[in-house]
Amino acid sequence: MSSSTRAAGARSPVQHAALLVGAVFLLVGVLGFVPGVTTDYDTMKFASHESGAELLGVFQVSVLHNLVHLLFGVAGVMLSRTASGARSYLLVGGAVYLVLWLYGLFVGHGDSANFVPVNTADDWLHFGLGLGMIALGALLTRGRSATSPAR
Repeated sequence: MSSSTRAAGARSPVQHAALLVGAVFLLVGVLGFVPGVTTDYDTMKFASHESGAELLGVFQVSVLHNLVHLLFGVAGVMLSRTASGARSYLLVGGAVYLVLWLYGLFVGHGDSANFVPVNTADDWLHFGLGLGMIALGALLTRGRSATSPAR
């Protein structure tokens, strides 16, 4: 069904994808502040490679890291209102996560430049998120105009 014949208020596949990705980032951001879900919660720093807190005992987090997840989630929910916004969120967000992947690979995990902070698990999650978001943004709008009416 083309976007011009879609019922008013119906979301396109790319809008659904951006909404889902945004909701997951919101959930992850909230869970990063929940002791128990985040191990070594008492060692969490605002922003530092010295933050010992790990979401699910695997992914290193800090207050800044959790706030970035929350903001990224809000952006996804807001930009999912239009097909072009959703597509941009997925493509640009995916590119940002690929840059974060490279950042994690080239900045030592114990280095003071690792202020986000990230560990090896974060690095590979960022790689997967980057590729996945770009794939969703590209594949779900393939053959459609990016300026189609937002319905």
